[in-house]
This record gives sequence, structure tokens and C-alpha cells, in this order.
Amino acid sequence: MEQKQTTSAVNGKFWGSAAADWAAVQEQTCRPVYLATFDRVNLKAGTDYLDLGCGAGMAAQCASTRGARVSGLDAAENLLAIARTRVPGGNFHLGELESLPFPDSSFDLVTGFNAFQYAARPGAALAEAKRVAKPGSHVVVMTWGKPEGMVAASLVAALKPLLPPPPPGAPGPFALSDETALRSFAAASALEPLDVFDVDSPWHYADLPTALRGLRSSGVAARAIENSSAQAVDEVHTKALMPFRQPDGSYKVGATFRCLVTRA
Repeated sequence: MEQKQTTSAVNGKFWGSAAADWAAVQEQTCRPVYLATFDRVNLKAGTDYLDLGCGAGMAAQCASTRGARVSGLDAAENLLAIARTRVPGGNFHLGELESLPFPDSSFDLVTGFNAFQYAARPGAALAEAKRVAKPGSHVVVMTWGKPEGMVAASLVAALKPLLPPPPPGAPGPFALSDETALRSFAAASALEPLDVFDVDSPWHYADLPTALRGLRSSGVAARAIENSSAQAVDEVHTKALMPFRQPDGSYKVGATFRCLVTRA
């Protein structure tokens, strides 16, 4: 029998390879999106909340400060170790997006912040999110905003020459950025698309070394490093960052993320 490809097999060894830098630098670039999402869905104390692809747990930490009961799942144990220190009372699992270790109808809110589009089987992952969500609860899909005119897209594109060729039919990081495609993706898993909203979430770095640490810590960068070298990745990032250097030596890179709120 053919073995189905899993998300951890695809991403587990890359995400978490620089977990400390991800947690200290890059993860916080999405913090405004987490906060805007929790405001939009009115996250309250006592909410049973699951974050899929939870990384080092920053979104879970934000939810915990609001009184939510937090669970999370990720493919990278190094990131989960940090999440457990940030939210000691959280319920964090190493596992697969396509096969969640939770019973049906367990959660009041399920989020996937930049998670589903990186799954080996995105539709199967979203169907699992629906399964574990309580009927009528919210499932939120966050993805990149439209790449046209978004300066952070240039940093994503800069790595492309250093990456191995993608598998045939691979969706790419911006596959769900189109609103119609995003709504259709949700509807295919029998989720009711409700609200689409964009959040500006600029990337701020104090200096070039900090920027390179942050950018180098993503799973995509780790894959590029394996295929080329850390020096090559730093060189393309340094060049791509040049237009965004501020007079004080810091860097500010405009980025936008798109969120879809659905009803299970």
C-alpha cells in the first residue's frame, strides 16, 4: 500500500532547526495577526483553543493571557519545547496536521497561522481541523496576503534560486492568498466561510545580524541552507534587505497576512 505523505516528513526536520532564533526574532513578526484574530473572534477566558502549527507558542501564549485553555500541535519538537516553557499549562503535541490526536468536537476555536498551506495534504489537514472543532465554532486560516505590492514577498522570492525544485503541483506559499481560492479551500472541507480580513504586520529588525538570524530561522530558509549553504542564504537576504534599511541602521519590511474566519 502506498504510504501517504505527512506534514512532519515534509517539514519536521526543517522547522525548528533554529528554534531559539525563530522564537526570539521571527515569530513575533506575526504577533499583530494573532492579536487581531483573537479580537475578531472575541476570544474569552475559558475558551478551549487549539493552534495548529503552533511553532514556539507565541499565539498560544497570547491566548493564554486572555484566559483560554490552550492546546497546540507542531511537527518540530525543538519549537514545542519553547512553547511548553511559554505556556506551562498548555497541552502541546508533536504530531501530524492530517491526523490530529484530539477527539471530535473538542475545541471552541481552532487556528492555523501560516500552517495549512505548508501541509503535505492541505485539504486533509483542514478537514481534521473541522473534525476537532465544536459544531458552530470558528476555524481560522491565516495565509500570506497578496504578493503583489508586498515588500516581504521579495524576501521570499530571494530564496527561490537556492531551493530544490518543488514537487509537481506544489501549491507554493501564496497559493491561498487569493480570496476566492481561500474561500473555496474552506468550503471543500465543509467549513462555512464567513469573514476575510487583512492585517498589516511589518517585520522590524534592530540591525542586519538580527534580521539575518530571523530570516535564517524559517523552515524554508533551512531547506535552502541544506540545498546550498548558510553563507549563500545570508548573502541573498542581505541583498534583498538593502532597500529596507532605515537611517538608524534598523530594517523595516512591509508584510500583510490574510485571515479567513469560518464556521465549523
